[in-house]
Amino acid sequence: MSTTRRGWVDSYQLLLNGAGRQNSIDLARGLIREKIRDGNRAVLVAPPGAGKTTRVPLALLDEPWLGTGRIVLLEPRRLAARAAANRMAETLGQRPGETVGLRARLMTAVSPATRIEVVTEGILTRHLQRDPGLDGIALVIFDEFHLRSIHADLALALCIDVIGGLRDDLRLLVMSATLDTEAIAGLLAAPVVSGEGRSYPVELHYLDRPATGSIPRFTAAAVVRALNQQEGDILVFLPGTGEIRATGRLLASQLGADIDICPLYGDLARGAQDRAIRPSTGGKRRLGLA
Repeated sequence: MSTTRRGWVDSYQLLLNGAGRQNSIDLARGLIREKIRDGNRAVLVAPPGAGKTTRVPLALLDEPWLGTGRIVLLEPRRLAARAAANRMAETLGQRPGETVGLRARLMTAVSPATRIEVVTEGILTRHLQRDPGLDGIALVIFDEFHLRSIHADLALALCIDVIGGLRDDLRLLVMSATLDTEAIAGLLAAPVVSGEGRSYPVELHYLDRPATGSIPRFTAAAVVRALNQQEGDILVFLPGTGEIRATGRLLASQLGADIDICPLYGDLARGAQDRAIRPSTGGKRRLGLA
């Protein structure tokens, strides 16, 4: 569980786009473009908040090698994919489905005008099965690659195979917050571009776990304690959907109307997801359960 005076929603937006500040990703864009242009592949390592997800694809839109091709941005989770597509579209003053599109389970927003397509891992794997040459795709970006999954590993292996046998013009960019750069750079025979993010002070407080009781019960108790001892909003990480719902019910029965309880998980309706990542209104403190 973490707290911050800025609020957890601000932290989430920092993760997505660097909060609109001139940061290291902006300053490194020239180097990223150079490596992708000259060597067809690169590895970008930068911490959360640096702006990898939504700044880098937009920065590559005007590259001559892109031509009429598309950029595919691979995201490991549906929620992250939709949030990234929405944010990039907002940056361009558009809606998803125009320059920036989205493909995920039960979510599709693309058009002939789409140049950046945000997809989840299974979508890219199926695309590779249908079209091994990735016709019309100029660059594949693997975001949050440090999370590792069989889908991402398979898709990367297939893309490397495409370059070796079908299309030597296909470009690859692997992005991560924390990554064994030597291993992945060696696999790709690619240079590593590093960026720095802004750091914020973090304090660790350890609470004893009760001998009896459920995760939701002692988590709710810890949240109440944190609300009483700290200022600002709170973001709570829980093992799964069941614990999120149970903790939310317990806290709803204990807290007043001045606390905005916002669950956040992939199976929530889109409106509830949007509510969870947008700022609160009316000066309420925000409690995210994710």
